[in-house]
Amino acid sequence: MNNYRPVILAEQTVLNDFELDPLTRKISIDISRRGEQSNKGMVDSLRQTLHQRLGVPVSIPVPLMNDVLKFGRDGNEAITVTLTASHDINEEGKAGSYQLINLEPGDHTDFNVGLAIDIGTTTVVVYLVNMINGDIIGKASDYNGQIKFGDDILSRIMVAREEKGLKELQALIVNTLNELIQNLCTQFSLKPHDINGVCIGANTTMVHLLLGLDPGSICREPYKPVVNNAEVFCAKDIGLDVNPLAPTYCLPSIGSYIGGDVLAGILVSGMHKQEETSLLVDIGTNGEFILGNHEWLVACAGAAGPALEGGVTECGIRAEQGAVDHVEIDSEHSVRYTTIDNAPARGICGSGLIDILAELFLNGIIDRAARFTDGRERFIIVPAHESAEGREIFISQKDISSLMRTKGAVNAALEVLIESVGCRWEEIVKFYAAGAFGQYLPIESAITIGLYPDLPREHMMRLGNSSGEGARQVLLSNEKRREIEQIANKITYFEMNANNMFMDKYCGSRFLPHTNMDLFPSVKEKLAVRQSGF
Repeated sequence: MNNYRPVILAEQTVLNDFELDPLTRKISIDISRRGEQSNKGMVDSLRQTLHQRLGVPVSIPVPLMNDVLKFGRDGNEAITVTLTASHDINEEGKAGSYQLINLEPGDHTDFNVGLAIDIGTTTVVVYLVNMINGDIIGKASDYNGQIKFGDDILSRIMVAREEKGLKELQALIVNTLNELIQNLCTQFSLKPHDINGVCIGANTTMVHLLLGLDPGSICREPYKPVVNNAEVFCAKDIGLDVNPLAPTYCLPSIGSYIGGDVLAGILVSGMHKQEETSLLVDIGTNGEFILGNHEWLVACAGAAGPALEGGVTECGIRAEQGAVDHVEIDSEHSVRYTTIDNAPARGICGSGLIDILAELFLNGIIDRAARFTDGRERFIIVPAHESAEGREIFISQKDISSLMRTKGAVNAALEVLIESVGCRWEEIVKFYAAGAFGQYLPIESAITIGLYPDLPREHMMRLGNSSGEGARQVLLSNEKRREIEQIANKITYFEMNANNMFMDKYCGSRFLPHTNMDLFPSVKEKLAVRQSGF
């Protein structure tokens, strides 16, 4: 018997407020007297029994037919069959048929595990999930192996065009996943074959690279991917080291730029069921924005993240040990900072960059155009003698200009989205920050620089790793799978690449916090307080 100990993780913030009907289920069947008075084949007999038990047809793949015979001949009184629902989920979210994917001698209905996976452009997280009660048993994470070809999506799309480039990119992400799966199996005394279901949240490009599909059309007209919903396939089709027949499902996407990771955020937030209008923002390597309620949803996306993730600024690094993640500057221009794991500073990650920009602005060190007011070219955050590598860690005017371009693009996209549907900022009741970056991005600093709208703080919520949580929910519920596919069909997408209004808004957004200060009353108040010396 496999032994494991459930753990409570910070990411497990959403309760199972839905009926558990997982991607796979186990049933124990008594075979002790089956077929004594009949010459019916054992496979046919089992198929008939399962049909009577479930009320819908059950198919049995050829590779498993000999196992049915073997377990019957071995004198087992019971066997456990693992079943997966077919594609045809009805209006109630129930399966129209099932397929058998595994057999075990004895009764093992108390143990069934699957994987909920978040494939980010930078980081991959794999959650081991108990499909009987929904608990997260454990998790493993690592950098996406494709990083060797660049931090951004466009670089990888270019590599995929090269001879053997696509195969290598696919091998890199599959190897990353298999190493994490092996890590979990070792940690919890499992065999890879014990894993009977996989659900994956990822952006459209990452899904294409995982499946070995050409992503080239994603970044050029007419910006159409090969597929938005690959439906359910077998794990063996992409080489995952789990039960070869384990059903594997990638959360659906919208076009090229609104991926399953973003749709997972909608699912987890519940904004698609609410009467009030909500805004969901997911800023990572790209920025994705969803606006709407239970009646309508609109979306847009664009490049946003590399500068914010520390990939563009001179002293920028990823959010790893030694990264400066929080900064305060006082009226005397003295700096206080913290680092991840309290390690000696090695560079500045995204949350630290947002803090720095906000603090420089509030203290008058940079003006509203984000230029240093005294003509300097850089501001030191960590002196050389305090840093891990004995060099100054700073933010330069060039870095700030790069951050402002990113910030302006986010502002412009949001404004175009809101104005396109005739909505006003004050009509937005709830704001959701999705994704790993949104979980740690300092909300007050993000508002101060105009990256986030100036809304009541009690209405602003972090969703954490909503991609992983959305994958967990869909892994555990066929109804949730149907729900996220309905969300995908409901969204209207606004293309920014050919939008003249976007460029007009972009020019006006490259000020702190915005050209129109009236949109940011709390920032006006902060500036007034600091300028008064209190």
